[in-house]
Amino acid sequence: MIVRSEDASEDPTMPFPTITPTIPALVRSCAARFGDKAFLIADGQTLTYVDLDLRSATLARALLAAGVGKGDHIGILMPNSVEWAVTWFATTRIGAVAVPLNTFYKASELAWTARHADLRAILTWPTFRNHDFLERLEEALPGLSDVSDPRQIFLRKTPYLRTIAVWGPCERAWATRLGDGSPTDTDDEFLVAVESCVTPADDAMIIYTSGSTGDPKAPVHTQGTLVRHTYNLTFDYGVTHDTVMFTAMPFFWVGGLITGVHAVFHHGATLVTQPAFDAADALELIESHRATITLGWPQQGKTLAEHSDFAKRDLSSVQRTSMPAMVPPERRPQGPNALGMTELCGNHIGVDPYPAQPLDRAETGGRSIDGLSHLLVDPDSGIPVPVGTNGEIWVRGYSLMQRLYKREREDVFTPDGYYRTGDCGIAYDDGWITFTGRLGDLIKTAGGTNVTPAEVELTLADCDGVLEAYVVGADDGTNGTVVAAAVVPRGDAVLDGDDLRAQVRNRLSAYKVPKYIWITAKDALPFTATGKVKKSALAVQLSELMAADS
Repeated sequence: MIVRSEDASEDPTMPFPTITPTIPALVRSCAARFGDKAFLIADGQTLTYVDLDLRSATLARALLAAGVGKGDHIGILMPNSVEWAVTWFATTRIGAVAVPLNTFYKASELAWTARHADLRAILTWPTFRNHDFLERLEEALPGLSDVSDPRQIFLRKTPYLRTIAVWGPCERAWATRLGDGSPTDTDDEFLVAVESCVTPADDAMIIYTSGSTGDPKAPVHTQGTLVRHTYNLTFDYGVTHDTVMFTAMPFFWVGGLITGVHAVFHHGATLVTQPAFDAADALELIESHRATITLGWPQQGKTLAEHSDFAKRDLSSVQRTSMPAMVPPERRPQGPNALGMTELCGNHIGVDPYPAQPLDRAETGGRSIDGLSHLLVDPDSGIPVPVGTNGEIWVRGYSLMQRLYKREREDVFTPDGYYRTGDCGIAYDDGWITFTGRLGDLIKTAGGTNVTPAEVELTLADCDGVLEAYVVGADDGTNGTVVAAAVVPRGDAVLDGDDLRAQVRNRLSAYKVPKYIWITAKDALPFTATGKVKKSALAVQLSELMAADS
């Protein structure tokens, strides 16, 4: 089944910005249009559109003076903050390639990413809460602590790294003090000359994403993709000039960067954020700034709704949210979630999530985002499947990454340019696609049945007292592969596996009911650095628990 939308260059109805789609053009245009309007509110600081232009320009000139130029890879190691935004736009407006770094990285993960990304420079906070980034960098980069001159960084593990710049006080001999007020010999005319060389085809970012197995993947996106797609997507989100958006989703992931930072920027809206999610602070920020859109994961909405401050906060300003539990039923989205991935710079299948859809279209799915084409195929043969048949989703089009860094194109794309997403779906004859699960997640039980984990996870998540649920196929000894689940309670809820099984049995076919349910704290589950459950490791855990209980 082939599902097409119009080519981006041929569809006059596509909502693309009128400016040249580059970051320098976007920054200067928004500063001129929106002036002193608040762009970002973070940790008690407010950054206006003019401030962002001026401060990122100052830092950009300092980067140029330090030898950073077009195509250089620049790591950003800091939480959501004004400094993060200034660094991001300073880097990308001069044609350098921004590489957001996960603040939760352990030293080994940071070392791998810095080497794999061929970082030329790293801009970092010294510390954040219990994270000592300077100490972690020294652990990750052997020999760094011995460097006595910040201009003489030559490390064998990261041979391209030349600069580590630190915001705020720092006494490390290897650190460059490169704040946005650093003196520089380059002037604005030189910066304008540099920016004039930045084109939509230039690489803008490498943003790492973890699968549940193997090394992280590193999609590369261009300036044109970043500007066009982030603008296009805002119309399904309902972002306007009057929007005040709250999100605590990290800027180093696509969720916070694409649906947060860039979504508001195009329209002169305001983004309110936190360095890290905190329910009490979030409720206060949403109320005091009269947020109209709140973005986050559904479990964050449950956490907000269960907080002791929830009842006394006025959240009536919230018109749209991806955290349904925090608003009354009449203000919750009635339609499906969109399907997105880092390789597509965000959503690639979706619709406005608020209007209700027929029951068979109520879960994750929608239509191809303009400018993209989808193909549903048999994953073994690559032959398109008929309408109504489950198949792997392949995609190509304008928002698809240019490549995976350090992977040859022939290893990533099909000969005709499709990307194999690893997601499965069913297409309707009107072009609608419903997501049915990950290709590798499908559980083939010993009884010969196929079970989609997402369906069982959604059913468990709807049970009283459940915060999160994860379903896998686990080994039950002589019984072979069975459906098993790990369930995280909500707050102080006391859950019982047999009771949950009974609730699931009332809603799903008997063969889909987990034979074993493990009630556990979230920190006992195996997660990747990007917050995804390692399903293969969880299957081993559950298999061992079942063996111990037998």
